[in-house]
Order: sequence, then structure tokens, then C-alpha cells
Amino acid sequence: MKYQSLRITLTTEERNEFEKVVCNGTAQAKEIMRANILLAVDESGGRKRMKDVVVARMLGTTPQTICRVKKDYLQKPQGTDSIKRKKRVTPPVPAKIDGSVEAHIIAIACSNPPAGYGRWTLRLIADRMVELDYIDAISHTTVGKTLKKQV
Repeated sequence: MKYQSLRITLTTEERNEFEKVVCNGTAQAKEIMRANILLAVDESGGRKRMKDVVVARMLGTTPQTICRVKKDYLQKPQGTDSIKRKKRVTPPVPAKIDGSVEAHIIAIACSNPPAGYGRWTLRLIADRMVELDYIDAISHTTVGKTLKKQV
């Protein structure tokens, strides 16, 4: 689907919101750029239609960016929400450490150290976690971060 051929018509409220975002200058740079794009391609109130290439040249961006912003707005026209960053549904990498692993780390750290050691080291705790099959592999730095988070 070509978004060049689709028309963007902002309501008066949306236009005022986008102009406020641009004029305040307190929003993120991407949000300001997206608001500028939507204001430039808006055809409400008898405004003359501009091609994506012209808008891109005028705003110092690419025609692909113009198309993407138009597509995002057309998919979810919800005022300023259409220019905001999309929230991730899931984290990019699933968490390796859950509550039970954290509990085992803390339990090991609070127990008596192995024979020949005066105290637990992060490496000893990591090795013991793998030995007891609580986790496949864990770094001593992860153990340290987990313990620091609990303090």
C-alpha cells in the first residue's frame, strides 16, 4: 500500500496538540520531528497537498521516514500517541534470573562458606549455583548484581 496516495487529515485538536509539541521544544527530538511531518502532510482546512519527497527535503529527513510516520498515524490515529515511541511487549532478551534463582543466591550467600574459605566470593556462589543445578550457567558479575539489588 502506498502511503503517498493516502491523505492525512488532522482534526483541529490534533493539529493544536502537534503544534504545541513543536513549539514547546520539551519533547524528544523524534517526537518533534514526527509532529512536524504530520503537520506538513496535513490536508485539513484546504491546505495544499505536498509530496513526500518535498516534505522530506524540507524537514531534512528521508521519504521513507515520511511514509513510516504516515503509516503509524493511519494505523492508530490517537492524537499525540501516534508520535510517541512504541513500548515493547516483551523485553529483547528474556530474564535469566527469576525470583527462585535470586532466593537460592541469597541463601547460599547467607550460609556458611565451604571448608578452607573464610567467606563466600561471587565466583564461589556462581560455581555452587551451577553445581546444585539451580541454573545452567551464571556469571559472577550477575551474582554480584543480584546481591547488590537485594541490599
